Amino acid sequence: MTVTDPHQTQQDSRATPFAPAWFTSALAAPVDIATVTVAGAHISYRAYGPSSRPGVVLVHGGAAHARWWDHIAPLLASDRRIAAIDLSGHGDSDWRSEYTLEVWAEEVMAVAADAGIDGPPVVVGHSMGGFVTWTVAERHGASLAGAITIDSPVHDLTPEQKAARERRAFGPAKVYPSREAAMARFRPVPAQDTTLPYVREHLAGTSIRRSSTGWSWKFDRRIFASPRMSRTVLKPLECRTALVRSGDGLVPASMGDMIHSRLGCATPLIEIPDAGHHVMLDRPLCLVTALRAVLAEWGDRADGPTRT
Repeated sequence: MTVTDPHQTQQDSRATPFAPAWFTSALAAPVDIATVTVAGAHISYRAYGPSSRPGVVLVHGGAAHARWWDHIAPLLASDRRIAAIDLSGHGDSDWRSEYTLEVWAEEVMAVAADAGIDGPPVVVGHSMGGFVTWTVAERHGASLAGAITIDSPVHDLTPEQKAARERRAFGPAKVYPSREAAMARFRPVPAQDTTLPYVREHLAGTSIRRSSTGWSWKFDRRIFASPRMSRTVLKPLECRTALVRSGDGLVPASMGDMIHSRLGCATPLIEIPDAGHHVMLDRPLCLVTALRAVLAEWGDRADGPTRT
């Protein structure tokens, strides 16, 4: 399946800093902000839409945070409960002495239980968040309504870990003298020059915090020292699965086919053309369309995952 953008003309107007109405409306949507404690750490999340409804947990990538979904989650929440998590070491959640996919998976399940989602949740993960999503599905597949990954490449290292070890990003923690100076240094990793300016401005402003000495990024750099943040082995899961691939992202067509084969399910593979790895930054409405399509199909079907 290929998703094209019905608002492509609007989306390609990247020279203007002004945000379109759909974006400002999404940011103004009502949101519940809460925390849940998992293995001694306070885990923050943001929830949208009516409670006691079927729902979704959105999982960000490495060094990102829940606010990367601010303009996505409300567009999925008309009849669902949508929760966006800050994994430990990210955003407004506590930091840990060490990080594992397994602990992050338990954080996702705890948020799903606490956020007012009725019944088994769907878990959606981007990039490293996709590895967390697969881990959730392996450990709790029978308790999920589905698992969707967005441009999550199967490699020995995550894109963020690779950039850190090659010293292209995520070096020693920096403190900036002003909010403006910190925001000016915001860059997605891997680099992506197609980011919509109004999305970039919003994420830059929500990715930093003030301290007594200045402004710094919210994530813990120790996450990149963890030995296993990626996935090299996949196996059939006990829940429905779907894959979203960015046309200009990190999952080439051949890898998408390989992931599909390893999962062993009738897994829809959705391509978003002309999208970078961080698809919510340059083709957000296409991403919303793709997720809505999968959720609608699964909502209409009572059967479990179909084995091939």
